[in-house]
Amino acid sequence: MADAARRLTALAEEVLGAPLPLRIRAWDRSEYGPPGTADTPVLVIRRRRALRRLLWKPGELGLARAWVAGDIDVEGDLYEALDLLAGSLWERGEGTPRSGLAALLAAVRDPRLRAAGGELVKLAGPGLPPRPPREEARRTSGPLHTLRRDKQSISHHYDVGNAFYERVLGPSMVYSCAYWESPQSTLEDAQRAKLDLVCRKLALEPGQRLLDVGCGWGSMVLHAAREYGVSAVGITLSEEQAAYARKRVAEAGLADRIEIRVQDYREISDGPFDAISSIGMAEHVGSARYAEYAADVYALLKPGGRLLNHQIARRPLKDEEAYEVDEFIDRYVFPDGELAPVGRTVAQLEEAGFEVRDVESLREHYALTLRQWVANLQEHWSEAVGLTSAGRARVWRLYMAASALSFERNRIGVNQVLAVRTPGSGASGMPLRARDWR
Repeated sequence: MADAARRLTALAEEVLGAPLPLRIRAWDRSEYGPPGTADTPVLVIRRRRALRRLLWKPGELGLARAWVAGDIDVEGDLYEALDLLAGSLWERGEGTPRSGLAALLAAVRDPRLRAAGGELVKLAGPGLPPRPPREEARRTSGPLHTLRRDKQSISHHYDVGNAFYERVLGPSMVYSCAYWESPQSTLEDAQRAKLDLVCRKLALEPGQRLLDVGCGWGSMVLHAAREYGVSAVGITLSEEQAAYARKRVAEAGLADRIEIRVQDYREISDGPFDAISSIGMAEHVGSARYAEYAADVYALLKPGGRLLNHQIARRPLKDEEAYEVDEFIDRYVFPDGELAPVGRTVAQLEEAGFEVRDVESLREHYALTLRQWVANLQEHWSEAVGLTSAGRARVWRLYMAASALSFERNRIGVNQVLAVRTPGSGASGMPLRARDWR
């Protein structure tokens, strides 16, 4: 009798101590769980190998490997499925680990849970631990955020093919939160509005010199040079991004005013600059290096110069020492990336000498942006898979959809922090009226 889905549901509910919110369809074609409509998402466990992944690597990493390998899938609305599962597996109350299922399975002193583990072993069947999908980043040893290690981490995320990113990001080639006048705006209009917002906050003027830290495919420096008449230096650690950006600069006829470098911010020696933009880059810096980052960009600015730091933030914890990097994100998306509360970011910029003049939250804007990227990926799914791999496309679909929900539910946010290297005279150059950037 095909009953794997029923047994898995009973096992999950025993472990979680609550009803499973999704129906399960198992490899033996059995299906079980709460009744639903034709639109209700179903968790599909395609292979018993998925259970072996959980046995050998319990928790979030085992689930991530099963997803990337295609051993598990969601049929139906992925957003709805993730929302339902988040409440059961990752949001089980104060003090419960994020990988709640793994933590409970590891509680071997509990006879009830030992029995559940035995049942999982029976369902998984015999076999050695499955190899991780090839899309998983290799674990490296040594200190975090050295020049060499940061370059490797950036390469893992960005050097997967510019054509793949074209399908996801669209013509703007901007890989950061857009600025939406309304949900009905186009992604291109919203990204153009974001770039212009940054330029206006920096009060860019013809003849000034701009540094864009983490320039991506060159969209920010192109907009600033074309629309505001500045000369710009864009730096990235990705060889593929740099090649693409240089081509765009040449095609725009702006090679005399824009320079694209493969360079770390710690290696820049030709400051100072009139303004610095850092958009979606500081998440890669790491808590151990953030004070150094803040001090370096401060030193690279002229007195009176402005910094626009656009950065994802997490919610603060009662015990900040308990912060753990998300395993899926660390292994498959942004190796060595870390998030900090916005208050800590502001404090460290101030400690470096900056005067912080404005903080603007764009949390809802990023949710809209991510949903558009997911829609782009799904529309071009076959092309995206052909340009990278099925596993890589599945990584991007899951992380972008889950991130959209995290922004919508206020689990994470994103903020633009405008700071000034105010000179000793105290003349910041800022207008008296808030949000009037000139």
